[in-house]
Amino acid sequence: MTADDFPDRKSITKKNIVKSISHEIGLTQKVTKEIVEKVFDAIVDSLVVNQRLELRNFGVFEVKRRAARLGRNPKTSREVTIPEKYVVTFKAGKEMEERVQRLIKERELPDDDAHQNQMSKPSENHSNHQIPSESHSDTPPDPSSNGL
Repeated sequence: MTADDFPDRKSITKKNIVKSISHEIGLTQKVTKEIVEKVFDAIVDSLVVNQRLELRNFGVFEVKRRAARLGRNPKTSREVTIPEKYVVTFKAGKEMEERVQRLIKERELPDDDAHQNQMSKPSENHSNHQIPSESHSDTPPDPSSNGL
């Protein structure tokens, strides 16, 4: 399976992966789907039990605890307690990072050039470095909120 298997895709689905692997190794899509799902299940089960999964030359999945913290409701500006939660993080391995960088440089997609040009130009809308919220309130933010 290579990047050329998905030339016009911005996002790849499990179904795309199954079709590509199935075609490449000559198994039916049904059998290939079972194998792919077993691999994903093994990853999740390993994280639940061990909280860390290291796949050499690929990367490391790890479960990390995010502590409870105070936040602010963007609609009401009231403080709310955000409970602790566990999140899965991924850090790509060195070989994966190098391979991705090499493939990106080889492909030089036109969309990437446009994106880079857009990112390098100062934007009037984002010059204050505020992250847009999902609420569209006409009320200005409370200056004492410190952006929380």
